[in-house]
Amino acid sequence: MILNPSQKRGLVGAAILAAVLITIGLVVTYFGSRYQLRLVYSAYVNLLVVLAMQVFMGNARLTNLSHSAFMGIGAYVAAICVTPVTVKSISLPDAPWGLNAFSLDPVSSALLAIAITAVLALIVGLFVVRLTGSGVTIFSLAVLVIVHSVFLYRTDIFKGNQAFFGIPQVFSLTSIVILSVFVVFIVRLFRESRWGIQLRACADDEVGAAAMGVNIRRLRLIAWVLSAILLAVAGIAYAYFLGTISARPFYFNHVFLTLAMLILGGMRTVTGAVLGTLLISFGLECVRWLETGPVLLGIDLPEVLGLSGIALGTVIVLTMALRPGGIMGDQEIEDLVLKKQE
Repeated sequence: MILNPSQKRGLVGAAILAAVLITIGLVVTYFGSRYQLRLVYSAYVNLLVVLAMQVFMGNARLTNLSHSAFMGIGAYVAAICVTPVTVKSISLPDAPWGLNAFSLDPVSSALLAIAITAVLALIVGLFVVRLTGSGVTIFSLAVLVIVHSVFLYRTDIFKGNQAFFGIPQVFSLTSIVILSVFVVFIVRLFRESRWGIQLRACADDEVGAAAMGVNIRRLRLIAWVLSAILLAVAGIAYAYFLGTISARPFYFNHVFLTLAMLILGGMRTVTGAVLGTLLISFGLECVRWLETGPVLLGIDLPEVLGLSGIALGTVIVLTMALRPGGIMGDQEIEDLVLKKQE
């Protein structure tokens, strides 16, 4: 494969981000507690989600609120396929279509989950690409509500708000670090590819891009499906580590959290997606600590339940008001590093 100059420069930026992610993973693996391991793993799962969001939202400049739904689809399909038959006979005794009568290996389960998510995303995407602006936002929100309703009320398959348990723990922190690095390179190469460049050109001047012969709908569909595939990967990583899932994590709270991460860092760049995820993931942990009413510098602070929600809302409001492009704006990390060297 021949890379264009922009992609070669993108590989430099992706390598720098990969080094940061690997360093964090190594430090936590060797020096972190079990709780810190789970915290960092959760942050990296959210990073996969935010990177997937950047593929569509950052390049097409259209707001998608259904990302948690596709993550949930990937998680549930992989979980149902990989869970042993003996466990499913207890957790899903009334499952239709023989879903509780077979079990696949983790790799086959993951591939099947990705394939099903991609097909569903393709079907939904055929409608999405015909919409613009707020129409995409409203439509994607409806998709989120529909999928969540299916998760809740088809208890014979998804268990609703009850936990779907017995999923083999396949992934570790090392697994998610490797996966995150791989996805960073994919997302960055897509951003600097001909498709990514044309997609951003369409977002800046749709009429001009169409006049130059750019197939806008095809480009948006490619980005939409690729985003959904990466979201399915995030869902699989989530299920393969926790060993139990429920419908609750794949709804508004998660949408709001990951959207705040993307907005804070800057949705136009991959570096912004990584930076926003890390800042909010570890910053929220400090906020949750303050919520419990700790003793700080000899002062007994009161409990402030809901402080994390207030903090997230404040981040979004201040970012949109003071720096709409996020912390990174249109700059990638190599722009800053190479500029200093020059």
